[in-house]
Amino acid sequence: MHEMSKGANVGLASLSEDASSVFVGLSWSSAAGDGDADVSVLLLDNSGKVRSDADFYFYNHPAAADGSVQLLGKTPTENGSEDRIGLDLTAVPPDVNSIVVAASQYGTTTFGALDDLRMTVSDRSGEALLGFSITDATVETAFIFGELYRRNEEWKFRAVGQGYETGLAGLATDFGIDVVDDEEADGTDAGTNDAAPSTTTEPAAGRLLDAVPAQPAPRTDRTAPTPDDAATTPAPARGRRGPRTAKKKVTLPKAAKKSLAESDTWKPARLFPVPSYKSDREREVRATSVLLSVMAEVPEFGRRLTAGFGAPAGRMQTFSEVSLPHGDSPKRPDGVIRVERAGKLWTALVETKTNGNPLKAEQVQNYMDIATRRGYEAVITLSNDVALEGSPLVDVKIDGRRKHKVALWHLSWAEVAHQAQMLIRHEGVGNAAHAWLLEELLHYLQHENSGCHGFQNMGPSWVPVRNGIDAETLCQGDRQAVDVVESWERLIRQVCLRLGGELGQKALPVQRAKRGTDPESRRAKLADRLCEEGRLSAEVRVDGTHGILAITADLRTGKLRTSVDLPAPESGYPLTIAKRLVRVLAEAPADLHVQTLVDGGNGPRGTLERLRPEPGDLLPKDGAPISGFRLTLFKGMGGSRGSTESGFIRSVDDAVDRFYGTVVTHLGQFDRRTPRQRSGMEQPVASG
Repeated sequence: MHEMSKGANVGLASLSEDASSVFVGLSWSSAAGDGDADVSVLLLDNSGKVRSDADFYFYNHPAAADGSVQLLGKTPTENGSEDRIGLDLTAVPPDVNSIVVAASQYGTTTFGALDDLRMTVSDRSGEALLGFSITDATVETAFIFGELYRRNEEWKFRAVGQGYETGLAGLATDFGIDVVDDEEADGTDAGTNDAAPSTTTEPAAGRLLDAVPAQPAPRTDRTAPTPDDAATTPAPARGRRGPRTAKKKVTLPKAAKKSLAESDTWKPARLFPVPSYKSDREREVRATSVLLSVMAEVPEFGRRLTAGFGAPAGRMQTFSEVSLPHGDSPKRPDGVIRVERAGKLWTALVETKTNGNPLKAEQVQNYMDIATRRGYEAVITLSNDVALEGSPLVDVKIDGRRKHKVALWHLSWAEVAHQAQMLIRHEGVGNAAHAWLLEELLHYLQHENSGCHGFQNMGPSWVPVRNGIDAETLCQGDRQAVDVVESWERLIRQVCLRLGGELGQKALPVQRAKRGTDPESRRAKLADRLCEEGRLSAEVRVDGTHGILAITADLRTGKLRTSVDLPAPESGYPLTIAKRLVRVLAEAPADLHVQTLVDGGNGPRGTLERLRPEPGDLLPKDGAPISGFRLTLFKGMGGSRGSTESGFIRSVDDAVDRFYGTVVTHLGQFDRRTPRQRSGMEQPVASG
């Protein structure tokens, strides 16, 4: 990989024989675990300005209609998370001279609070071509990481590293984006413009343009509402952190209409019925056909799943059970995806597994060899398992002597369901028929007989490790402990997908490892800690919520602990703050543990049941200043390795749902100041 220094440039053609389509990755880490930023892309003409506000791509305007720009969202990595952007340089309009890649902070945070700021550019197969690290960030709230620009019919990259103290508003203004102030924005209708996207940008002070709606509790029945009157329900608004665009789309209603059935024995007719299958092969064939058909018929969904694999935006066709020659006998991949744009074809072979069945290395290797010989671009594996960095699901050999590269990508069924859920419940699709198709797909995937339920088994090492911890015979260096750590990471990533799909927000596991940390050595250290402490721990950051959600599974006590740390308001009498917290938690479970945090240690704690009549019990006896509160729920942990009613995986899902739905959703009210507080009449939090 070619390392860049600030101000340097390089031609993409000198780094790869095929740089017509590239992936851009922006990443950073945070020692506190709660740092984050939003990425954006600007298309500029020869004057160095956008042609119109529609040339500004960000979280609420993520894709260009011609497929030239596609914001692919955040992906967990070993060091935190990475924002990925797909750029099809052959589709960029000829009057666009450069593509600027930037990121912006929100609130009062700055890029100086983040570590390991880095940008990478990879080819369509995912092989990294160049990297650029920013090491001088301080008080900036927006940053231009780099730009791709045309020079003599060739695309080149320049490492920029330019920061803005004026945030996204200052950056946007420099490139010709129309910026409006709060007063103008308040009068903007954000839901009725069907024309080209209109963009408004928040002022540099970073105040919200729209109120952040209270987040609904996660659905625990894991079923989708019916699509009746879908066209009348707008997508829920997201808390404004910067530019916004208005384009009406279709989402499903939040609540199902009253059923006309005479009794519960009447089951609605489904487009994709799920009978009781007799074999795993039948499940695989049906699941593949159902998924591929919906991908071809719903452009937003097909594009969402394939853009991350380097596919262009174009006419998509999908096929199942295709016979392809290979040696003495033909091979039959489960599916084929073909996308046509400007007379060129992009082709991917699909290998599917359901019901927890593992991928077979020999099968995938055969498809990689076939794709290489036939000039196909990718092989996509699809199973219940969740991929981890540094721990491939299958080992395949790639002939480096061949000029044609074939990319190997993996999808989890949980990720497929997540993307469908995001589109039909939060972001919207083009018409009601597409929303209905996605709803039928989601119902199929969530049916108990589909076999497409995502990660559902902690693996064969789970029971021996639990027994070893219970008997205190598990030793550090045990490979089975590493297997359990990997399964735990897969489970947490799936929890993030499910929670993010329910809320319509980004949910990502928090990684505090430094860049360059070897994945195997990191997991080995976590496995040694598991042997010593008997606990599995994880942290999850959900966009738009307070603090980091901590999840701990204590294998010695059989208890699951979910908790969040809530900082105390900057002003207010301690007793007033304690009363307000108890009042905010009026709907929370009585067994919620509340602990006062003080500088250098922990303060008083008690259950909410005991604290409701006596909020003053939260005040430190020595009058120490209160820095915050820790809210914790405990739950019994399932014993089996699976996702049955008594299984460990189900118990983790239920614990997260209960804590988020009954506790976290109410915490936004804790920060809201009364007029008395805003007028400065309250005193800072201090001793009693």
